[in-house]
Amino acid sequence: MKKITIAIDGFSSCGKSTMAKALAKKLGYVYIDTGAMYRAVTLFALRHQLFNADGTVKEKELKTLMPDIHIRFQLDPSTGNPRTFLNGECVEKEIRGMEVSQHVSPIAAIPFVREALVAQQQTMGKEKGIVMDGRDIGTTVFPDAELKIFVTASAQVRAQRRYDELKAKGMPADFDDILKNVQERDYIDTHREVSPLKKADDAVELDNSKLTIAEQDQWLYKQYLSHLPV
Repeated sequence: MKKITIAIDGFSSCGKSTMAKALAKKLGYVYIDTGAMYRAVTLFALRHQLFNADGTVKEKELKTLMPDIHIRFQLDPSTGNPRTFLNGECVEKEIRGMEVSQHVSPIAAIPFVREALVAQQQTMGKEKGIVMDGRDIGTTVFPDAELKIFVTASAQVRAQRRYDELKAKGMPADFDDILKNVQERDYIDTHREVSPLKKADDAVELDNSKLTIAEQDQWLYKQYLSHLPV
């Protein structure tokens, strides 16, 4: 069966990664978490003190260091899920914390960061047979993807999911702080100058506020089947 490219875009904490991972595993496709790539750059910037006191980025210094940032994904044999590596170090847990969440949107809005990571993403997807999720996959990275999904849910639902996820991992979490972060990220993601978050004209929209994961996965698989080449 001919393989296709599947692009899943949407707001933060919509469960894009969860659904993309499940679909990739079901299809035997490669899953690429682009959000993790921006989070890895953010972690690098935090570790190298590349944020000013007001939260803005020291862009000149970051641009100089961008060639030193190497991101790759490696499957965890125990779970079958990909883990994110930054310069050879597994940073999967570190990039999911609130500190990174609070700083990732300004990093993702920087043109030279997006340019560098989009080039990496396009290289990863050359052979098709991939499921990639992020903010601009269907509009910028793979505008010719055979299947484009745009995922949304209310800010309150997304904040609750993020809260539950952090608590389950034994990490500190405050619902009000998370809700504020979700709303701030929505604004930044949809208003940035380069590749703002928006639904591609030919994308299928999914509001998963009230769906179970099983219902979501079933819906997504039906979309895959309906978008296969005849």
